[in-house]
Amino acid sequence: MHIRIPGSRVVLRDLEPGDPESIWYWKFESEDREHHRWNGPYYSMEAPPREDFDRRWGEELNRVGTLRPRRHLVIEIDGELKGTVNRYWVDPVTRWFEIGLVIFDSRCWSRGCGTEAFQMWIDYLFLSMDTVRLGISTWSGNERMIRLADRCGMVEEGRIRKARIVEGRYYDSVKMGLLREEWESGKRADLPLFYP
Repeated sequence: MHIRIPGSRVVLRDLEPGDPESIWYWKFESEDREHHRWNGPYYSMEAPPREDFDRRWGEELNRVGTLRPRRHLVIEIDGELKGTVNRYWVDPVTRWFEIGLVIFDSRCWSRGCGTEAFQMWIDYLFLSMDTVRLGISTWSGNERMIRLADRCGMVEEGRIRKARIVEGRYYDSVKMGLLREEWESGKRADLPLFYP
């Protein structure tokens, strides 16, 4: 089973064999690496050993075609890979995931692509998994991500003051979340999730 979710501006789709090379390019070789200034800039920006990177994305390629819910999908804009969405467990006992999004190409920012992709990812996860809540963690300087999460129905649930340092300045760590019942009470997208 292959996943392809078309929207009006973006397509979320399964990883394809050439995609890890494109992701490597955008993360570590492209002149446009503005996304590093916003997407967890308090973590190391160093490229990992290539074999570790290839192994990680090889594991993702192995999930393609299975019934297992995806941990990553590619964001395609105008037919090209421009970003990714992801999820990871915070607590499997309470069925709580944190999710994220990055659009690598800064020319695609402020066009509604991120909001659409993030909403489609939220819908996919609630439709395909028995998760109770989805959340994000970001820093208070990433106002675009905070507004995007708010537009997708997330609410601020916690703020850890002066928990992040970016370019020598302290920022708060911001936690936002969305419960299944809140998502169910809102307007759900009618997503064509699976294509052969």
